Amino acid sequence: MSQANDRLESFGIYKIALQLFEDFWDDSEILGQDYRGRELVKQLTRSLDSICANMEEGYGRGYTKELPHHLKIARGEARESKGRYGRCKRLLSPDLIAKRQSTLDQIIGGLTATISTIEKKNSTRDS
Repeated sequence: MSQANDRLESFGIYKIALQLFEDFWDDSEILGQDYRGRELVKQLTRSLDSICANMEEGYGRGYTKELPHHLKIARGEARESKGRYGRCKRLLSPDLIAKRQSTLDQIIGGLTATISTIEKKNSTRDS
């Protein structure tokens, strides 16, 4: 396994995002019972998957200047997913929505901190 993949597998935020995607399967069963919910399932499937996929792509390209770009996209997808969960309030319980949004806040915060750290390292390296 390459060093970049080793880093990804040990990246806690990535593990949280993978688990959230797994948890979403249960949510999609509930949401899928309503035609509006089915539309939200389609969008949440894309945005939650994109969180993981962008981390995978960024780390797969190595620890370069492209990594923060992909992490920023992942962060944007996490924000989108958080908003979509908020719009599921007629179909999912308030406790479940709060739990999913809290997990997404954790992902957003972790990505923001990671992006900041990488960009600081890159700027000092370029100086």
